[in-house]
Amino acid sequence: MHARLRDRTLEELYRRAVVARAEFPALAPPYPKLPESLVTSGFERGTALNVDLFFEFLRTGVAPSPEDTAEVVQIALSRIRDGETLEEVLNRYSLGAELIWSRVRETAHGPERELLDDAAISLLRYITLLTTRIATACVQRAHDPRWELLERRRAIADALLTGRDPVEWAGEPAVAVPDAFLLAAFRLGSAHGGDTSELRHRVEAIPGVFLRLDSGGWTALLPLHSGDDGTATLAALTARLPGRLALGRSAPTEQPRSAAPAPFWVGVATAASRAAIPEVFAEARTLAELGRCLGRPQPVCRRADLMFEYTVAAGDSARPGLAAVLEPLDSQAVLTDTLDVFVDTGFNQLATARLLNVHRNTVTYRLARVHELTGLDPHRPTDAMTLSAARIARRLETACFAP
Repeated sequence: MHARLRDRTLEELYRRAVVARAEFPALAPPYPKLPESLVTSGFERGTALNVDLFFEFLRTGVAPSPEDTAEVVQIALSRIRDGETLEEVLNRYSLGAELIWSRVRETAHGPERELLDDAAISLLRYITLLTTRIATACVQRAHDPRWELLERRRAIADALLTGRDPVEWAGEPAVAVPDAFLLAAFRLGSAHGGDTSELRHRVEAIPGVFLRLDSGGWTALLPLHSGDDGTATLAALTARLPGRLALGRSAPTEQPRSAAPAPFWVGVATAASRAAIPEVFAEARTLAELGRCLGRPQPVCRRADLMFEYTVAAGDSARPGLAAVLEPLDSQAVLTDTLDVFVDTGFNQLATARLLNVHRNTVTYRLARVHELTGLDPHRPTDAMTLSAARIARRLETACFAP
């Protein structure tokens, strides 16, 4: 192929690859052990770098140097450092190459298809070179004492959270394991990956903390010092969190309904002994999921602040039946919205009318229709509590416990 024609063809193929690479993060399966929002920015950056490096290799015939691929390698090592397996990380490169290559080839014709066919060997060489460098760096890093210490701390966290005693680390002066902890289970909202990485690093920097990541966020085990029932440690934790956090339940007010939920939620609970950690871990996760599913504006979720909601969430067998109480309102969006505002304002009919910008009599009529359809009167205290519980159960069934 003539050099000028080849350059023009390469430029066109590169343009299409840039379009295709934007689709890859959405199509690639999530990492099994890592929260998606934590790795999004690195994933997008790594994909862009790989496309640029490969097309430069294709254009010049000169393989990228170790310095050229240093950032890509570091992104991969970060995922491994967070606890993902080397196999999962390396699979992303062959998967990405296959997806982007197939997308570009679908619309290729004539000289473009000919050039792509000739470039297949170059693509194989590039993927082999890059994955070899990542694997080599991973092996070298494994001998770093800091990496080994990180692995030990991760293994201790796994043992404690699953009810096993981390006896294999007993006597290790660098890894002291106390008896009591404050457990903080983080669940992430729609924050950008860079923001959640910063949040994770702030928590990880707490002295003595053990951290374990999972697909929804992470769990931190913060050591409790003598005489601390968790209050002091929780205060130290919230001081490291971004923004100004409200810890308690807010009284019903006439705040705008469009107030944004928190970008993350952290369920907190105290384990007075190692044996209690698995049960307390389950409580902390439930509290964090409650915050996420209910869109709670306060990031820190304690059982004392969510006692009613926690009771509904913990009632696994009763929850579906309770959620079904509101099924008669499924086709009545206006009634559902009115009931939501009525409950959110502490059963204040005047506040409901103001927030919905309707006359108070309109609210009276709509609540009467709720009574007629569900058999429960929102103005009657016991019925109002049932409707509130049903509303929570419905949100949990659809947002958290749906198949």
